[in-house]
Amino acid sequence: MYTLFGFKDSGSASVECALEMTGAPYRIVETASWERNEALAELERINPLKQIPTLQLPDGAVLSESAAILMHLGRAFPNSGLLSDVPRERDLALRGMVYIAANCYPCVTILDYPERFTSATDDASFAAIRAGTRERLHRHWEIFADLHPVEDARFIGGDQPGALDLYAAVVSRWGGARKHAQASRPAFSALLERIDSHPAAALVFGRHWPTPAQSPTGA
Repeated sequence: MYTLFGFKDSGSASVECALEMTGAPYRIVETASWERNEALAELERINPLKQIPTLQLPDGAVLSESAAILMHLGRAFPNSGLLSDVPRERDLALRGMVYIAANCYPCVTILDYPERFTSATDDASFAAIRAGTRERLHRHWEIFADLHPVEDARFIGGDQPGALDLYAAVVSRWGGARKHAQASRPAFSALLERIDSHPAAALVFGRHWPTPAQSPTGA
């Protein structure tokens, strides 16, 4: 059985959804560094950074980093639809997940914790960091949308959401990215809405975001 360490309204939602798509048995341990409970010590034991999501595999091995976990599940369950069996399509999906991890997710972290990235201590400095970071985050999503155009009623993964679709649908919830996409990249905005409402994602996302418009900026 897989064990997923995660929490509501966090990046663990994409992994939870992927596990559902694989059909593999799993359990969820709800904990997070900002929600201290008894399970946090269990998470810290296998991941000293106390990151979520962290996934413990049936053989006891541990994976962290959402993109890496999604790639593992896509390879471990080739019939799940998480990764295409067409090499070119699969490579583009891998690139897209690394793109989000390298460009979009760091911006979310800075928005949540600007004090970690400056020696300044005043609110005005934090506000300036957030403003510049949010602008950069939105530009990263514009580039992502241009790199992954999709036809109406389809997904990046094809006829159903794949790993990259799930990852994009989760990380785009923060930093005002979705509101910006509505105006700047309406086709991408429509894609995100299709992912949210698809049966492969709707149940899990509904547990994490019963009222999506109220979602905070970070994970």
